[in-house]
Amino acid sequence: MKFKTLKEEAYIANMELYKRGLALYTFGNASAFDHNKAVFAIKPSGVPYEKMKPDDMVVVDLENNVVEGSLRPSSDTKTHSRLYRSFPDICGVCHTHSTYATAWAQAKKEILILGTTHADHLPCSVPCTEELSEEMINGDYEDNTGIAISNLFKKLKLNPSHVPMVIVASHGPFTWGENAQKAVYNAVILEEIAKIAFLSVSLNPSLEMISDCLIKKHFERKHGKNAYYGQK
Repeated sequence: MKFKTLKEEAYIANMELYKRGLALYTFGNASAFDHNKAVFAIKPSGVPYEKMKPDDMVVVDLENNVVEGSLRPSSDTKTHSRLYRSFPDICGVCHTHSTYATAWAQAKKEILILGTTHADHLPCSVPCTEELSEEMINGDYEDNTGIAISNLFKKLKLNPSHVPMVIVASHGPFTWGENAQKAVYNAVILEEIAKIAFLSVSLNPSLEMISDCLIKKHFERKHGKNAYYGQK
């Protein structure tokens, strides 16, 4: 197996989604990217998590050609490849239909930064794309989903390394990271942020974003150049 390590990384990430309850039955997918070889391993389409094995992962190049594997890759493969091409610093992508994050997607609303739990991970609200046009849906749908994400980040001038997550309107969340495990970690964090925000807005519908000062303090103490959270 030529891409054994890459397939194992993708497999572990996908199984973590299942263990964390972010993926039901065959929902969701994660991929692991090898920059040097310009290929990524991704979950096969429609295969239940409890039946998957590392060798079932499908290796695909950035032109969406299958390089290794006997199964059909995830139907979201073109979205993953588009994100790898658009965000060159990432090496893992994850997509779920997790309950709270998907609820925000179906409401077509960004998740406002309402507290320090959110600010510990992001310096801004979780962005939400516009709905895809009929032309984009009827065209190359999965690739156009990736384009919609990429265009949103360009429009908002967001750094995908600082904002490793997005909500696609009427669809669901996508996350990414420096590797597949980090992409899954960010999916878990996004679901928790979405849940806390939903409960907060339910308790106080007029709730507003926290101050820029508090956002900056919490984000930079973990991610800034003078970060002091955790151990050296």
